Amino acid sequence: MSLKKARILFEDNHLIIVNKLAGELVQGDFTGDKPLLEIVRDYIKVKYEKPGNVFVGLVHRLDRPTSGIVVFAKTSKALTRMNALFEKRDVDKRYWTLIKEKPRQTTERLVHYLKKDPAKNKSFTYRKEQNGVKKAALSYSVLAKSESFYLLEIELETGRHHQIRVQLASIGCPIKGDLKYGFPRSNKDASISLHARSLSFVHPVSKELINVKAPLPLSDNVWKYFNSLEISKI
Repeated sequence: MSLKKARILFEDNHLIIVNKLAGELVQGDFTGDKPLLEIVRDYIKVKYEKPGNVFVGLVHRLDRPTSGIVVFAKTSKALTRMNALFEKRDVDKRYWTLIKEKPRQTTERLVHYLKKDPAKNKSFTYRKEQNGVKKAALSYSVLAKSESFYLLEIELETGRHHQIRVQLASIGCPIKGDLKYGFPRSNKDASISLHARSLSFVHPVSKELINVKAPLPLSDNVWKYFNSLEISKI
C-alpha cells in the first residue's frame, strides 16, 4: 500500500502528519500486516530518493479500529522534542466520536480510575483510587445529533489505554461499533466510530503554530451525515 497525497495533513523537513485509516496498524504487531509506520517510511524513501535506511519516529499511537491524526518525526531531534510536547500535554488534541445513547449532559468532565487487563486487551473503570489503577480524565461536548446518533467532541486530559472507549461505556454511552465495550453491533468495516479529528501545537523546531484537521471517514453513512452539516467545519 502506498501513501496517497490526500492523506498527508502536514509535512516539512521535520514532521509528517497523516490521516490514519480505520483498521490500519500504526506500528507492527503479531499479525504481520504492514503498519502505517512502514508505509510512511516507504513514501519518504521514494519521494526524496533516499538510499539506505530512512529514519521515521513514531510520536504517538491510535488503536487499530480508530481513524485520524498520527504524527511521525522525520529527524531524531524532532522526535525527542515532539515526545516532550506530548508528555507535557502541550498539544491540543480533539477526538470526534459517535454514540447512540443520549449522554447525561451536553457537556461533562469524566474522571475514573482505570486498570488494564493485558490478557483481555481491555481496561476497566473504578470510581476510587486503589492499587494498580491510573487516574483518567476527559471532557466531552455534544456537537450535533442525527436521528439515531450523537456526535461528541472529546478532549483528553490523560492518555490511558482505551480511555475514551471505556470512560464513555462506563456512563452507558459505548462508541458505535465498539463491541469490546458494549455496543451491540459492529461496523461493517470492523472499525469503531472514533476519529482523531484535530491537533494543534507549536512546532518544536520552527516554533510555528501548527493546526491540522483530519477529514471524517466517509465509508459510514452516519459520518457522512455529520460531514454534510456545518458542524463539519469546526
